[in-house]
Amino acid sequence: MSKKQKKMLTRIIVSTLLLIVLHFLPLTGLLRMILYLAVYLIIGIDILKKAGKGIINGRVCDENFLMTVATVGAIALALYTESGDYNEAIAVMLFYQVGEFFQSYAVGKSRRNISALMDIRPDYANIERDGKLEQVDPDEVAVGSVIVVQPGEKVPIDGMILEGNSDLNTSALTGESLPREAHGGDEVISGCINMTGVLKIQTTREFGESTVSKILELVEESSSRKSRSENFISRFARIYTPAVCIAALLLAALPPVFNLVMGRPAGWENWVYSALTFLVISCPCALVVSVPLSFFAGIGGASKEGILIKGSNYMEILSRTKVVVFDKTGTLTQGVFEVSGIHHNEIEETELLEYAALAECSSSHPISKSLQRAYGREIDRSRVTDIQEISGQGLTAKVDGRSVAVGNARLMKQLEVAYAECHSLGTVIHVAVDGSYAGHIVISDIEKPGSRAAIAALKKAGVTRTVMLTGDTKAVAEKVAADLGVDEVHSELLPGDKVGQVEKLLADRDAAAKLPPGRTSKAKLAFVGDGINDAPVLGRADIGIAMGAMGSDAAIEAADVVLMDDDPLKIAKGIRISRKCLAIVYQNIIFALAVKFVCLLLGAVGYANMWLAIFADVGVTVIAVLNAIRALRVHRL
Repeated sequence: MSKKQKKMLTRIIVSTLLLIVLHFLPLTGLLRMILYLAVYLIIGIDILKKAGKGIINGRVCDENFLMTVATVGAIALALYTESGDYNEAIAVMLFYQVGEFFQSYAVGKSRRNISALMDIRPDYANIERDGKLEQVDPDEVAVGSVIVVQPGEKVPIDGMILEGNSDLNTSALTGESLPREAHGGDEVISGCINMTGVLKIQTTREFGESTVSKILELVEESSSRKSRSENFISRFARIYTPAVCIAALLLAALPPVFNLVMGRPAGWENWVYSALTFLVISCPCALVVSVPLSFFAGIGGASKEGILIKGSNYMEILSRTKVVVFDKTGTLTQGVFEVSGIHHNEIEETELLEYAALAECSSSHPISKSLQRAYGREIDRSRVTDIQEISGQGLTAKVDGRSVAVGNARLMKQLEVAYAECHSLGTVIHVAVDGSYAGHIVISDIEKPGSRAAIAALKKAGVTRTVMLTGDTKAVAEKVAADLGVDEVHSELLPGDKVGQVEKLLADRDAAAKLPPGRTSKAKLAFVGDGINDAPVLGRADIGIAMGAMGSDAAIEAADVVLMDDDPLKIAKGIRISRKCLAIVYQNIIFALAVKFVCLLLGAVGYANMWLAIFADVGVTVIAVLNAIRALRVHRL
């Protein structure tokens, strides 16, 4: 509990005790008024100050103003009638502060959940100098520096392990409780905790570009992106609050004036009391507080599970997802390619592999890395010149002065090289040397262990259509789709073709809904990808989901949701979290508005007293806030 919350709780307790004591003391006249006013100021001084500042700054009709007018009016009414009954005015302020306390506690709980994620921010990095470890600011560590991470310390910057073996705790990043083994040569991301051995890591990024910095930036920015529900509540409050203030004023004035005109007693006291009650009932705290809090709690709960949702607007879209489109490599498959076959023609098998590996030496694509691993020897880059990459087809280069082309069948057709068809399942890499066909290499990918379960979980979560897009061959793509249970597959696509396919899927969805031009369906389409070539299609989909642990920076930047452990099972979990969050939001809106309008109607006709008003304001707020906290509980979804 924060100092502010403790102070508020102390004031609530002190005011309650004083109110009970004063109730039993036989006080009258001026002394009674002074003591009751003292209690009122103890519990309500901050609300009075906020109302005053609001009036000065032009924000008149907010909840602080309503509480101030209602309670000061009740005190004035007690003085006017000489009843000496100040209990209702103080009780309204007291219970309002109880509601504020619950709100503050709920927000604090949500923030602590986010703060647990914020603990991944490292305080320092260890640099070894003259045989001693020196702690420096992570911002000061240059790319390529060697840092030392000891057991119990956070990995401060992304890098590659040069020396040492250890287990890494990644729970703050991915929500996964099991530690991960890390060995020499492995890439590690910042934010995880080194549990056992000492690691020497060569940094591959600056701290500002590292995983931990990007995660914190995404979470911090998420609150600025408001959903349609939040925008509705903001607009509603701007219109609703002034309207009820005018209604209360009319309720206090018109009936007494009408009574006077009709020759009856005006009854000013009763109608002013009804107007003050009307004001307390009308306070929109439950809506203004609980709706943003529900989204904040939902985003915090998802973050704890390793699902970073960049804003409540994306939470709302994710909850309506009915079509999920996947990239294949690195998303449904591991993206770890292995050479499974070499079919050579005229040249030796080892020579064919050597030409392919050397030509691909400058590429970081998983297929290129698999060729280099299969080659198994150190790459002499001085042997390679004139490398030209052809998007979606392959590349050409000069190796030892000979022209080498490495790529798919489209590249061979473009170069007018007669190639042999391969009937093995896998990605086929054709190789031509000096314009003559030299053979082909078959490379196979491995599906992720959770991919099949992820597709099944999506269908169970109400996703009606799953689609896979890939640049791979038709045979390979169809086999993977059949194995995983994907409904539809489109293969042999260039990066630009993926955007076109997503646009076609969006058009088909809108056409099926029979919507007029310019309108889009409420059923949303999500695209899931991990590579830099997925950035355009991530941005084109209704909602883009990126694999965060091994995904490219461009994909993470373009996406609206980031999965920190690359587990496709988290997609269905993210949808379930978002739907729970939206359900809580709608529950709070319906409950708060229903109670408010019933009580306002009773207040307008004089059947509501101040105690009912307290329930309509504070009671409803507390119930809505407690309901909003449920959005944090997502672990078992």
